[in-house]
Amino acid sequence: MHFIDLQIQYQKYKKDVDAAIQKVLDSSKYISGPEVHELEQTLADYVGTVHGVGFSSGTESLKATLMAWEIGPGDEVITTPFTFIASGEVIAVIGAKPVFVDVDPNTLNIDPTKIEAAITPNTKAIVPVSLYGQCANLSAINAIAQRHKIPVLEDGCQSFGAVHNEERSCGISSAGATSFFPAKPLGCYGDGGMTFTNDENLANRLRIIREHGQAARYRHAMLGGNGRLDTIQAAVLLAKFPFFEEEIENRQKVANYYLSNLPKEARPPTIRPDNKSVFSQFTIRIKERDKIQRLLSEKKIPTAIHYPVPLHRQPVFAYLAHKADDFPVAQKAASEVLSLPMHPFMTISQQDQVLDALRKSLQEIGGE
Repeated sequence: MHFIDLQIQYQKYKKDVDAAIQKVLDSSKYISGPEVHELEQTLADYVGTVHGVGFSSGTESLKATLMAWEIGPGDEVITTPFTFIASGEVIAVIGAKPVFVDVDPNTLNIDPTKIEAAITPNTKAIVPVSLYGQCANLSAINAIAQRHKIPVLEDGCQSFGAVHNEERSCGISSAGATSFFPAKPLGCYGDGGMTFTNDENLANRLRIIREHGQAARYRHAMLGGNGRLDTIQAAVLLAKFPFFEEEIENRQKVANYYLSNLPKEARPPTIRPDNKSVFSQFTIRIKERDKIQRLLSEKKIPTAIHYPVPLHRQPVFAYLAHKADDFPVAQKAASEVLSLPMHPFMTISQQDQVLDALRKSLQEIGGE
């Protein structure tokens, strides 16, 4: 059994994907080819924004957006401690200070009720993460940000295709960034990412930043980097995109079957009623998580932990001098979360195998 089965997906779309790659090979336009612009417009239309700007990864998308807002040393950016390192990393890399706010115990997304207390005169942005495929409570976060005149950058690297209050992830706030890492709901065959916005000035700055700050050939208006999205990766995404909505529906069917049959000891994060999740991961919370993971492995069930160490306890952020109990909800979640196999092509038989192994593992723990 695969945790995520990318091979079955490739075989399903092989004709379209191979043809798209071959077209790029025939044109030899490997950098900034027409497929990049086509993908940017296609996905911006899908998200509901005017602009999409492709990048070499989701991390680069996040970093470049903060750079385009001229955030740097002396500034603060609010985000969650319960996320992948990139969400906090990009803040620190540009010289700003990550300011963590604990998560909601039900959704495990950043808790909007705790954000306002973290805002200072140095706060220059809020970066909520839409974890596990479900949007953060962006309506509430946007309202707070508007009161304080602070932009919001949604880290939608796990939630492309998700919906919050009838609006799509990455198109709800000042800007939204996503990742096309192969395991994501819409993944390419390498690294890739994109930032979405309605702000034309921001979009123009992003295009300059991803080309070494180059406003015209060999004329560098600002500091940037090499952040371009490869043409072949754009072509792969264009070939896969027509099947994306069907895959989202299949992910939701898989998730609903899990939800209907989970043992009572396994508690998934709550999906808010105003949200539609794309279930980039199917994650449960369970006591004695490490023992359960070991027992599942013995039964040939692959699992993953997203994430075992919250950012405020990462060695790289030791200089912030946080204690474990500074963010108790995130700290507790990190000790309990376990992601089960999830992809759009899982069969009920495969899910039953996972569920049966989980029940047996729980019984074994109970009998110790």
